[in-house]
Amino acid sequence: MGNKITDIGRMKSRVDEANRLRKVDIHKSVRLGTEKNPANVRVRTEKRLKEVTALFNKNGWSFKAALEPDQPEDVADLERLLHPPAPQRVEKKPGRNEACSCGSGKKYKNCCGQ
Repeated sequence: MGNKITDIGRMKSRVDEANRLRKVDIHKSVRLGTEKNPANVRVRTEKRLKEVTALFNKNGWSFKAALEPDQPEDVADLERLLHPPAPQRVEKKPGRNEACSCGSGKKYKNCCGQ
């Protein structure tokens, strides 16, 4: 890696363009319950299969259900769709020059921020 000065005085990089730009391979995750990412459910009884199928059809979610009596029931994807995780809230941290929250009267950076 390096640069060299050309005849006209400009810097020219010896690094080829493919290595110069760092390519980030970002994969966006597809929402659960869509055609591209259907929910996978495994149940043990026919009655439970009908209940699960009714829930998916009622909400319009795409799914793959399997009836396997000898395997344990797996409805984690259904639970995730019914009860999506809430975003986490982060407390606001005090700035360096704000008064400290402990009540000492000093600036945060000189009191509890050390």
